[in-house]
Amino acid sequence: IFAAMRHDSSASRRKGKTPQRRPQTPAQGTSSIASPRRTGAPGAPPASPKKRRFRPGTRALMEIRKYQKSTDLLLRKGPFSRLVREVCHGFSREALRWQVYALMALQEAAEAFLVMLFSDANLCAIHAKRVTVFPRDIQLARRIRGVEKL
Repeated sequence: IFAAMRHDSSASRRKGKTPQRRPQTPAQGTSSIASPRRTGAPGAPPASPKKRRFRPGTRALMEIRKYQKSTDLLLRKGPFSRLVREVCHGFSREALRWQVYALMALQEAAEAFLVMLFSDANLCAIHAKRVTVFPRDIQLARRIRGVEKL
């Protein structure tokens, strides 16, 4: 009998069905001690509204669609500019100056390179029957491309 009850309770958790809340009995609803979650006057809405919870993976798909639609740069311009200047300082001790358009072109190229690298790494993960990209997927994509020395 216990196994049958457990089977029936999991039936409401199937995809497409939302679990139903049990109705409150009068003994549960009439407590003289205030609930620790509620603040404010009785009958008033809770102080912080409930945030919406998405199922696992839904938020990631929403972000993928958002970033695929947009054409703006994903890296911040300031940190990227400082990185470029630091790398330049390693090659030449002179204080080199950069035009804004040169930095923007370099950032566009760098982001395009990274997006294609992650896309190839994703294909490597899918080939291994995984959905998670591991560092070894990125290493394999770089090795196949011939970009080992970077």
